[in-house]
Amino acid sequence: MTRFLPALCLLLASCAGSGPARAPGGEGPTIVSLNPCTDAILAEVAAPGQLLAISHYSKDPRASSMAPEDAAGFAATGGTVEEILALDPDVVVASTFLAPATRAALGDLGIEVVTFGMIADVESSLAQVRELAALAGNAGAGEALAARIERALAAAEPESGERVEALLWQPGGIVAGEQELVSDLLARTGFRNAAPARGLSQADFVALEDVVANPPKVLLVAGGERSQQHPALDRLPGMHRAAFDTQLLYCGGPTIIRAAERLAAIREAAL
Repeated sequence: MTRFLPALCLLLASCAGSGPARAPGGEGPTIVSLNPCTDAILAEVAAPGQLLAISHYSKDPRASSMAPEDAAGFAATGGTVEEILALDPDVVVASTFLAPATRAALGDLGIEVVTFGMIADVESSLAQVRELAALAGNAGAGEALAARIERALAAAEPESGERVEALLWQPGGIVAGEQELVSDLLARTGFRNAAPARGLSQADFVALEDVVANPPKVLLVAGGERSQQHPALDRLPGMHRAAFDTQLLYCGGPTIIRAAERLAAIREAAL
């Protein structure tokens, strides 16, 4: 397939007509993001016109970490080489799971590819924000976003330092491991992750019967399975049950602000 790529590139360039898009003033590279987590960060740190497209995931409320009205302001791509070439970006930002063939094809066409892995804690997320802002040529915007995240976390800290036991019940009935960003957020907002004390680790399954037999102080329900909505959960004395949006589970950056605010509100309601 590689030998056909130059011809494909010429064909798409001729269809584009107006040539490559550039950010106003020509400062900073034009960018296409293929990752919903980097979509949300780049939407805040890139200059107008610099982020040419976000991933199609950010147009789906079930997978997006962006507000629908924010995602609506950007074009979206499914991540194919053809779509990316038609946009003619300087840089493609993707996850580390980007298909090797796609990465190789983009490299052959002279498009820089920068990949980011999963974020495990707040500090790693702040570093990612600053790295993406530097990539966009707008370090100041990265510092501003990082400051907003830090202020939100500080506001969500409990004054007493008390930690409330919480079990986070995720889609599929599984729990979060200690090396996940959401676990760090729980600790920073006044919770103690109940999973390790129960002998549970990353992605272990929790049955309804387990919750009923040993209810936590707070049950955070981030899934939609029938067992997670069972009426028996309403009859557990001393347990506070609260919904936790799945959009807040996996991404860092500006998502941390909304997650911290939600967790602080749940903690206050549970006390």
